[in-house]
Amino acid sequence: MKSAAAALSLLAATALTAPAFAQGTETGDAPPPTPSEVTTPAAPEGRQVYTPADFARYAPKTAGDMLDQVPGFNIRNSETLRGLGQATGNVLFNGQRPSTKSDDIGTLLSRIPAATVERIEIVDGATLDIPGLSGQVANIVYTSAGLSGQFSWAAGLRAHYADPLFTRGGVSVSGRSGALEYEVGLDNTQAGRSAAGGPTVIYNGLGAIAQRRSDVWTNNFDAPKLSGKLTWNGAGGSLAHLNGHYQRIYERYDERGERTAPGLPDELRTVRDRSETWNYEIGGDYEFGVGPGRLKLIGLRQFSHEPYLQEVVSDFADPVPSIGDGYAQTGDLAETIGRGEYSWKMFGGDWQLSAEAAFNSLDNVASVAALGPDGRFEYVPFPGGTGAVKEDRYEALLSFGRPLTNTLSFQIVGGAEHSTITQSGANGLTRSFFRPKGTLSLAWKPSDTFDASLKIRRRVLQLSFYDFLARAFLNDDNVNSGNTALRPQQDWSYEGEINKKLGPWGSQQFRFVYRDVSDYVDIIPVPGGESTGNIAKSWAAAIVSTSTFTFDPLGLKGLKLDMTGVLQTSRLRDPFTGEMRQWSGFTTRQLYGTLRYDMPETDWAFGASAEHNYNKPRYRSNSVDRVWEGPWWASLFVEHKDLCGLTVKATAGNLLNARSRRERIFYTGLRGDSPISSIESRDRLIGPTFTLSVRGNF
Repeated sequence: MKSAAAALSLLAATALTAPAFAQGTETGDAPPPTPSEVTTPAAPEGRQVYTPADFARYAPKTAGDMLDQVPGFNIRNSETLRGLGQATGNVLFNGQRPSTKSDDIGTLLSRIPAATVERIEIVDGATLDIPGLSGQVANIVYTSAGLSGQFSWAAGLRAHYADPLFTRGGVSVSGRSGALEYEVGLDNTQAGRSAAGGPTVIYNGLGAIAQRRSDVWTNNFDAPKLSGKLTWNGAGGSLAHLNGHYQRIYERYDERGERTAPGLPDELRTVRDRSETWNYEIGGDYEFGVGPGRLKLIGLRQFSHEPYLQEVVSDFADPVPSIGDGYAQTGDLAETIGRGEYSWKMFGGDWQLSAEAAFNSLDNVASVAALGPDGRFEYVPFPGGTGAVKEDRYEALLSFGRPLTNTLSFQIVGGAEHSTITQSGANGLTRSFFRPKGTLSLAWKPSDTFDASLKIRRRVLQLSFYDFLARAFLNDDNVNSGNTALRPQQDWSYEGEINKKLGPWGSQQFRFVYRDVSDYVDIIPVPGGESTGNIAKSWAAAIVSTSTFTFDPLGLKGLKLDMTGVLQTSRLRDPFTGEMRQWSGFTTRQLYGTLRYDMPETDWAFGASAEHNYNKPRYRSNSVDRVWEGPWWASLFVEHKDLCGLTVKATAGNLLNARSRRERIFYTGLRGDSPISSIESRDRLIGPTFTLSVRGNF
């Protein structure tokens, strides 16, 4: 972490003048962000540096608002790997990776007031002394001099079906007292209200209409989280962080459907899902000098209590009695991690030896029910869904990185993990695994406007412990039988990145990813039915383009286009039919675009955005099921960046009438080896959405 003294450079002094510039000039007259190549002790050679003045056009309130406007940069959250491991995201905070697993990068950035940001450095991760990073990485350099805070609030309305949303928002306060920095926040920015309604037609195997349905569903979601963080800058360069949170999550799904079929009584079907969970996390790290290097000790504890209930009831016209089914489970998930990292310099490079111990567990109790004659559910134990799963894992890695030339750097990591997975309950089993792990990264920067990187690594992904146990999905008429032989997915991952700065025109980035996968996780046949399991071999590949085009050179001051396009493909051998197909539910193409116009001589901004994606079906033994929304989403927004010191934004969404769709084919027996039993075709209205958001500092 850069010290306060190091921050008092010419660069930081320039940053401190930014607020005066923003107040004296309409935001629409400010220039677009332009990086500088700066060589100072605080910003080593090869780093592109943005100061607060570079973002004056957008009147940012938080560090997240700033980073969103860095040309060609997309935030990548840390991957869902096992334990803490080495860094995998692409954002650092004062040169440090976050020591929390539960908060995403966007949430962490939203808690940093823009007034405390001194600069944003963009650098290739392979040139840093943090193993695991590659490609463009943003380092947010900020300091708290006094008490400050920020807040956000958004109201949402939908034209059809959904309840109004008034609970989305967040507030945080940060400050400093001597060597101690503190931060506390209350956040519910994940809150949402969604809904859709419309017809579903069921065809029989001959193509004739067998049933008509008219359904409406609503889903209300809130996840308030209270969090806090302490940072202590001690004597001799020691540094400590302590962070924690407590969160409640409320999700309520209700569906009501009317069904008619020739020769059968009319049916009123209701679905009720309830999930009210709570979780906490406490973690921290302490870094200090030892011998020729520095030792960093990291600890983390997570716990989540997760009760879930689903009940489906069908009521018929008299004298047909009502029928119904219920499923309930309560899971307790826990994770405890201890990690140590010792870093030192030797042979002209950066070394790090790390060791980690992680202990994960799930205790789950499940039950099933049928609707009784008195209209109440009678729950009985569900042995297949009741049990405990735990994993004890130990990992050790050694890394080394150094420049090879003035323009080429490399980083290499090697090591292994040993884990023991134990399951109690039905068909309990204990297994042990030894897996090598490693990474090779190269970074090449031949000029100030061009850089490229390559990363090769061996990954081991995290499992969902619930997949070991049996599970009923009543609304989809599916059951997983449970699988005690489940293994975590592993792969060889090859990733390349090319970045080109286009001067005043913007920037262009290409990313290339290929993954050679072992033990891919999908639905497979198991004794007693089907369940989540492993497919021995598969692969996937992707090309990602990220572009920022600024139209100021054409005389269209304030106009900017941001675009991201993704093309992906994959292959595996279907475990039921033996045919080659794409991954289940795999998204093969995505396109996002935002056109923004910051009107000169004003604080107004206008814009439009569009989004499209296409995903493949999901496969089970007797069905092919494709669920999607679209095909296109589009929205318009208007924003005032200084309405009594606040940023106020109004957005109208889903202007192209994206629909909620489902096409599902059932077979009488094994898919591909038996005739079609029925076809479900769903086409539900979502309708336009309207959002009003307010953001400010205090």
